[in-house]
Amino acid sequence: MILTPKEIVKILDEYIIGQSSAKKVIAIALRNRYRRMQLPKEKQDDIIPKNILMIGTTGVGKTEIARRLAKMFELPFIKVEASKYTEVGFVGRDVESMVRDLAVASLNLVKKQEREKNADRIEKYIEDKILEKLLPPLPKGASDEKISDYEKSREKMGAKLKNGDLDDLVISIDITESQLDSNANFPPEMANMQESFVKIIGLASKKVQKDFKVKDAKVALRNEAAEKILDMDSIKREALKKAENEGIIFIDEIDKVATNGSNSRQDPSKEGVQRDLLPIIEGSSVNTKLGILNTDHVLFIAAGAFHVSKPSDLIPELQGRFPLRVELDSLDENALYEILIKSKNSLLKQYADLLSTEGVELKFSDESIKEIAHLSALANEKVEDIGARRLHTVIEKLLEDINYEAENWAGKCVEIDKKMVNEKLDFAVNDEDIAKFIL
Repeated sequence: MILTPKEIVKILDEYIIGQSSAKKVIAIALRNRYRRMQLPKEKQDDIIPKNILMIGTTGVGKTEIARRLAKMFELPFIKVEASKYTEVGFVGRDVESMVRDLAVASLNLVKKQEREKNADRIEKYIEDKILEKLLPPLPKGASDEKISDYEKSREKMGAKLKNGDLDDLVISIDITESQLDSNANFPPEMANMQESFVKIIGLASKKVQKDFKVKDAKVALRNEAAEKILDMDSIKREALKKAENEGIIFIDEIDKVATNGSNSRQDPSKEGVQRDLLPIIEGSSVNTKLGILNTDHVLFIAAGAFHVSKPSDLIPELQGRFPLRVELDSLDENALYEILIKSKNSLLKQYADLLSTEGVELKFSDESIKEIAHLSALANEKVEDIGARRLHTVIEKLLEDINYEAENWAGKCVEIDKKMVNEKLDFAVNDEDIAKFIL
């Protein structure tokens, strides 16, 4: 899907209210990636991505903008927290692991896409495997009549299998099990060495016979079917290419590793983490399970609240690697109201959908929605500003009894009005001590 920046922002507007500057910047960054790929190869290499620094309090939509775009365009995306990493030489995760995580995300994405493309072939493989167990094989030299009868029986059995009529039958199937699984936490060098070793000695996998209900056998055979049908070497090559040219690494809490005169002595490793991040963001080659992944054209988006520190507290070299900066607005009462009524994945719609599964029709009056937004904004002011995340807590508290006793409301319409909102939440919002624990 190739969209202009205006079209990208228009789609984002369906899910994220406000924050037009941030949407515009990231939409341009993604469009520039497309523009780069249209240039001759020698020019592509010279154009580096313009990394983005997002500044704003928690819950204003920083992660959601990036995550939504990655999902929209089916791009390899991972979110990491800068505070979880440690300087080389300290115990903890090294910064190169985020690139290895991106490789895994890209591999899973390409696998999913290829499985969807080959869904019919995979289903056919599963069907054939199960039918082989349900129907005895024809003896050698069977007559044409017997072959014809067998094919008719197989066709009928296949129809029943598709309809789910055979789901509860128990069959024995041979499942391929990995004899030596690679540990996901292994460094790639060890993982690759282990993979090579098991291939050489022929212990990579073995067949194990197990009893399954037919419906469970379909699931058990799915991975085996994908491995047999899909070209895994081609998938790995495509995943590596996709990670290098389309990958997005979202580094949250970048402000937590910023240092200034007051905190640099308390935690000297913070500056070390920044210096370790620098070569990854500038462009380096990292050994992953897909092979050597070059980060020159990976898009890095860093985000932080910067309450205690400020962007200038990052080391100058790292600041220079984030040329695009955008400050996100705090969410006031009106913004919270619009999030509830305008966003495509509104919390109110989500709760209504959940309760509809138990026959409960849930409605909110406009006055009640305004009151929810008002009380959420008030709680953000009194306790701590956590942005739109406050809506989750407030609505969960509001609907607690209805969710708990949903069976009593089956077949009925429950309308939430302003009075009910006040009865349930006023005490919690107005008492600051209670608000700290409840909201």
